[in-house]
Amino acid sequence: MTSSIAAVDPRPAAGSALQAVLLDMDGTLVDTEGFWWEVEVAVFAELGHQLLEEYREVVVGGPMTRSAAFLIQATGARIAVAELTVLLNSRFSEMIGRGVPLMPGARRLLAELAAHSVPTALVSASHRQIIDRVLHSLGPENFALTVAGDEMERTKPHPDPYLLAAARLGADPARCAVVEDTMTGVAAAEAAGCRVVAVPSVAPIPAAHGRTVVSSLEEVDLRFLRGLMTGKH
Repeated sequence: MTSSIAAVDPRPAAGSALQAVLLDMDGTLVDTEGFWWEVEVAVFAELGHQLLEEYREVVVGGPMTRSAAFLIQATGARIAVAELTVLLNSRFSEMIGRGVPLMPGARRLLAELAAHSVPTALVSASHRQIIDRVLHSLGPENFALTVAGDEMERTKPHPDPYLLAAARLGADPARCAVVEDTMTGVAAAEAAGCRVVAVPSVAPIPAAHGRTVVSSLEEVDLRFLRGLMTGKH
């Protein structure tokens, strides 16, 4: 059977090797950012409040506690952050129970990384219960490890999740390629010293030194990620 995965030179230049690929989840690998917003709008409607569209860019990509706190403050809703967090996670978990759609190019990229035995981690600000559900759609076998937001004292935009993932994979953060869809995630990865590929979902992300912006994961493959280490992008 002919493989659909392009051959890649397994011998990158000394000192410039890609050691690991660290991937965000919501909006990057799976098309769920709209689901989160739908859940947030519905929950606040039940609380008697209407969410403004402008709030969406504020809450996208961030930890649940930060998003919940912002929405409570913005609307004046009478609910505790902890209670709202549990409610949002529960509703979202129900919504994705039958699976989630993958972003264009995600399945092909994960298959290529697995085929070439590239150490790969899923690094998300979402809670463990959500990650474990989404993994059914992504394929848990595609990741050496997963990092959840509620398992970290500090999650994105702090660098901690990416530093932890790199350490557990035995990789130098500077030799890790990170794929993210929001500025919150990009800030975390860059603070960790990683090379970043930004695939904007809800809000635009400007190009910057050490950061490459693409319109879709369909533009990203292993050769592309290795090129990040040598400054070819």
